Amino acid sequence: MVAKTSFETRPCPIARSLDDVGEWWSILLLRDAFQGLTRFDQFQKSLEIAPNILTRRLNSLVERGLFEKRAYCERPLRHEYVLTAKARDFRPVLLSLLVWGNKHLAPEGPSLVVVDKADGRWAEPVLVDRQTGREVDGEGFTMATAPRATDRMRQRYRFSTEGSGLPLIDNVDQSREEARGK
Repeated sequence: MVAKTSFETRPCPIARSLDDVGEWWSILLLRDAFQGLTRFDQFQKSLEIAPNILTRRLNSLVERGLFEKRAYCERPLRHEYVLTAKARDFRPVLLSLLVWGNKHLAPEGPSLVVVDKADGRWAEPVLVDRQTGREVDGEGFTMATAPRATDRMRQRYRFSTEGSGLPLIDNVDQSREEARGK
């Protein structure tokens, strides 16, 4: 069996995120938890997953701080798995996957959609900038390095932002000055 590569120490937040939730069973467990499932047998029935794999995935999600394991029965001892704040922060990512999947992988039409609970209207989730309210799309926004980026990341993302007409701000010097109280 090939050992899995860990991305938890990589500087890229996308790589680190994949380390926490990138395995498909983990994402499906989170999906089901957002629908109210909390117990081992509920997850197993929903996903039709082998018990040993389910146990490993649930333990991993608990270790990574996405589920909290709580006893709900003493005899026999049984646990439920409750979403943490970290997991709840993943919900927009999950909804984005749903929208992307409907757009690109469902030629027969959507089988699952996001709806407004108040009126049942289909919603169209989009990522927007909190400050401006503008939709974050490929044309108007880009990824840029931040103060904690490695030199390798700076080289990669400097290149990807060339030609934008906007200077790439080097926040490292600015952050160092702020840290020194200047």
